Amino acid sequence: MKHSYLRLHASILLAGATGLFGKIITISELPLVFYRVLFSALLLAFVMGVQHRLHRLPWRQVAMMMGCGVLLAVHWVCYYGSIKMANVSIGAVCFALVGFFTAIIEPIIGRHRPSWRELLLSLLTVCGIMLIFGFDVRYRAGIAVGCLSSLLYSFFSVLSKRVQATTGRASSTMLLYELTGGGIILAIAILAYSVAVPQVVVVPQSHDLIALLVFASLFTIGPFLLQLQSLRSISAFTVNLSYNLEPIYTITLAMLLFGEAGEVSLAFWGGIALILLSVAVQTILAVHSRNKGNR
Repeated sequence: MKHSYLRLHASILLAGATGLFGKIITISELPLVFYRVLFSALLLAFVMGVQHRLHRLPWRQVAMMMGCGVLLAVHWVCYYGSIKMANVSIGAVCFALVGFFTAIIEPIIGRHRPSWRELLLSLLTVCGIMLIFGFDVRYRAGIAVGCLSSLLYSFFSVLSKRVQATTGRASSTMLLYELTGGGIILAIAILAYSVAVPQVVVVPQSHDLIALLVFASLFTIGPFLLQLQSLRSISAFTVNLSYNLEPIYTITLAMLLFGEAGEVSLAFWGGIALILLSVAVQTILAVHSRNKGNR
C-alpha cells in the first residue's frame, strides 16, 4: 500500500511538472503539442505491442475515442498557449476551473440534476480567476485562453468517461486512440499553418527535441502508467481526490524553477487563496461523504 501511495504522488508530481515544458520548449504551442502527442502515441503503442494488448476495434468505437482525442489535443494547445502568453502559474490557476465547468456540463450531457454544492464551491474558483483577471491586466489574454482550455478539458473528461462506459475498453486503449485522433487533427492544423505562415518554426531544434522526448515519455506516459499501478490497491476516489494537488505542484515548481513569484501581483495571491479554499472544502466534504456512506 505504501508503494502505491508513492506511485500515486509521483504521478501527480510528474503531471504537475508538464506545465513547465511550456516554458522550457521554445517552439510554439501547436507544434509542441503535436510532437508530444506523436511521441507519446508511438511510445504507448510500443509498450502495448510488447504486452500483446494491441487489438483491432470496431470503427464506431475508434471514431468515438478519436473524437475525444481531438478535444484533448485542442485543450493542450490552449493550455500551453496560455502558458506562453502569460506564465506557468497562470496556466495552472486557469486549469482549476475544470471543476466548475464539469459541474455544469456533466448534468447537461448526463441529463441529471446538477450538484448545487459542487457549483457553489466551484464559484470560489471562478471568483479567484476573476480577481486575478480584474486586477492584473498583463495576463488577460493568457487567462482567457486558459479558461477556454479548462472548458475543453471538461468536455473531454465527461465525454471520455461516457465513451469508456459505452465501449468497455481499457484506459490504455482509450488513451492510444485519443492520442491518435489528436495527432491526426494536429498534423492537418500544422500543415495548414505552415502553408499560411511559411516562416513559422515547426521542426524542433536539438535541445527542443530532447525536451520533447522526455516530455512524451517521462511526463506523459509516465504519470498515466504510475496512476494505473496505484489504482490496483488504492480506490479511484482517493486517486481523483489526490489529483486536486496537481495545480499546486505546478505553481510551486514554476516559482522554484522560474522565479515566477516576482511576476505576479497581490491579486494573484488573493485569487490563489480562493481557489485553494475551494479545493480544501471540496476535499473535506468528499471525504466526509465517503466516510458517512461507508458506515
